[in-house]
Amino acid sequence: MQEQAPNRCRIVLIAPPPGDGDGARIEAALSAGDVASLIVPAHDGDEAAFQARAERLARLAQGHGVACVVAGEPRIAARVGADGIHIEGSKAELAEAVRKYQNRMMVGCGGAKNRDDALELGETQPDYIFFGRFGYDVKPAPHPRNLALGAWWSQMIEIPCIVMAGADIASVRTVAETGAEFVALGAAVFDAGADPAQMVAEANRLLDAHAPLLEDG
Repeated sequence: MQEQAPNRCRIVLIAPPPGDGDGARIEAALSAGDVASLIVPAHDGDEAAFQARAERLARLAQGHGVACVVAGEPRIAARVGADGIHIEGSKAELAEAVRKYQNRMMVGCGGAKNRDDALELGETQPDYIFFGRFGYDVKPAPHPRNLALGAWWSQMIEIPCIVMAGADIASVRTVAETGAEFVALGAAVFDAGADPAQMVAEANRLLDAHAPLLEDG
């Protein structure tokens, strides 16, 4: 557990699909340096299996002082004591989740494909907006559209944003240079052959060296 969160772009981990040893790989990543949160997507699993996994990963993340955000299923997030919910849906669905759950956990959103989408979702006052798609970080560099949206949003809007990095760990620097508060890492940390602890440590080293300081407040 970090003593104090650094005042620069921080890491958000995207949990990989379920598989042998995935819990150990996630724990290794969580133990390797500063991580702000862990987002747990459903990955097309059935509800019971997803809830069991979400509960296990929530306890694991929270044990390391890391917030756990469950994607797509507000009821499961509430049942397992997660710290947040990630919504990919309409403005109305997001507004309903904000109304029902934001008093007890954070409610974030994704799915914006352009500025108009982002502004529409932002009107509901989520706790963050995510630019990118889970599982689509297959190229070394982040998607240019996500970088452009993150740079625009971070300059114009007070709600924090998360920008999806690429499959190359060095891409955290590119994301940080947009001014985004958070960089999401999935493939770069959890792909086969990657050492999750080494990748998180390297990402933090790059962010410490190159990420601009964020304005307070």
